[in-house]
Amino acid sequence: MGDNLLRPFHLAFPVVDLPAARKFYTEILGCTVGREKPESCVLEFQGHQIVAHCVESMPSLATNPVDGKQVPSMHFGVVLGWDDWHRMRDRLQAKGVEFVIGPYLRYEGQPGAQATMFIRDPSGNHLEFKSFKDDAMIFDTGWGPIAE
Repeated sequence: MGDNLLRPFHLAFPVVDLPAARKFYTEILGCTVGREKPESCVLEFQGHQIVAHCVESMPSLATNPVDGKQVPSMHFGVVLGWDDWHRMRDRLQAKGVEFVIGPYLRYEGQPGAQATMFIRDPSGNHLEFKSFKDDAMIFDTGWGPIAE
């Protein structure tokens, strides 16, 4: 499938307050701004292209139980290196960001163990930052049988 170079992912997402979103993504998450229009803003997010699109109201959000926590079923984020994840955690804590699900090790002692944390942007979009000590676990299939 093409060359082996990992290409940037593109994600468009809704926001109700574009200036607040721009400020959050640049000042809190360290994104840089690309093209801007009154109704949208292109952002560089950890090497990926995300685009905030202004809408009148946000869609409702469901949650799903994962490892004993209510995880927002609609979210996006990035898999960081182990040290980068800890730096992001420290940055978010230093900036006083409220965690939806605070930093912890999910599935500890199991295949797929991962550091994870969830935050919310000013419009209510949920973002997850996760990391694996062993990147081979990112796409590991060793979850066991799926309950019917």
